[in-house]
Amino acid sequence: MRRNCLLVALLLFVSFSALAQTPMSGALLCAPANPTYLIRVGDTPGHSYGLAQGTCTWTRPWEIAGLKSTIGVGTQITETNGDTTKIRGTFVDTFTNGDKAYYNFDFTLLAKAGGAQVTNHTWQLVGGTGKLQGAKGQGTCTAVAAGTDGSFNYDCRGDYTLPK
Repeated sequence: MRRNCLLVALLLFVSFSALAQTPMSGALLCAPANPTYLIRVGDTPGHSYGLAQGTCTWTRPWEIAGLKSTIGVGTQITETNGDTTKIRGTFVDTFTNGDKAYYNFDFTLLAKAGGAQVTNHTWQLVGGTGKLQGAKGQGTCTAVAAGTDGSFNYDCRGDYTLPK
């Protein structure tokens, strides 16, 4: 009986250790998207679909597996309805050694007097190359406009795991 209890405890420890997540945080500056494409739907005023791609530079890199992020490219699809734009896409992040990490993201952009506001920004780390192959994670970002040109400063945090 005692041996069975020790075996169960060991299995639980190994299981929870495999699920251990490592915290991560960083900040980036994202330039205005270029290129951007917009198609007006025509059913109601202000309803459109779009496709955009933009580059972000890490101003405070985050680390995964001892590697620091440097620059990334986000590709996104949008649906705008009046002052609200729903955005989802994929971010391809390049690290100091050339490895890449892939993230899915989504958020809402609210057009307001004096600028746009990003809300409900979530991301999921879904994989990568090299040391980042099989990486998983998730987190959130906050964002503020970096000026009047459409660039944004993002502050992101979350957790990741690497395969054993």
